[in-house]
Amino acid sequence: MEERRVAGVLRALLPVVTVLVLSACRQPVDTAPGTPAGGPRDSTAPSGYGVEFLGPADCSSRGEVFREVSCGSEKAAARVLARYTGAPSDGPACPPTTDFVLHISGGGPTPPQGAPDPSRSSPAEPRGYACMRNLESPHPGDPGQGGGPLTVVGDCVYSFREGEVRETACDGSGERPPEFEVGSAVARRALCPGTTDLYVQLGGDTPVGCAHRV
Repeated sequence: MEERRVAGVLRALLPVVTVLVLSACRQPVDTAPGTPAGGPRDSTAPSGYGVEFLGPADCSSRGEVFREVSCGSEKAAARVLARYTGAPSDGPACPPTTDFVLHISGGGPTPPQGAPDPSRSSPAEPRGYACMRNLESPHPGDPGQGGGPLTVVGDCVYSFREGEVRETACDGSGERPPEFEVGSAVARRALCPGTTDLYVQLGGDTPVGCAHRV
């Protein structure tokens, strides 16, 4: 089937999470959650390759312009793990193995202009979002890799500023060395081990990440 072009504007999903408590000796720090971690965000116009543009199990190419392509194509680079309507802040969370999120807008194609602002999206209301996983490595969404739109058990973080941490690779290959590793996720802080040095807001049914210093 003929490939359909769609406009893609990448917006980085920085691995920002909220620090709840820095240590047993400090008071809890409450801050508003930031944009979830990692990988490109993209505004694309619906195309019509099949029943739904980038529906579950569909594949896309990569680059400044995203296209839906056959998963058997040599251009296929990522697969849709889940597809939801609305905005990510209002809808279900992506699967833990998601590498990046594509935001599907209702606007027409928007050609790139010079060095576009990666945080700029189509003025049209978003139609939905697709949770994507690369067909080949690297997989920034995997635990400890320092990226992806979610912080999960096995991820490492460093102190970014007061009340806020960001993800980084656990093996030290990132721009910043790891300071804490999320060892478990629980429903409330009281369920974390006594050795916990940092509580990280994760979301979901077990929204508290129990992290220890590395």
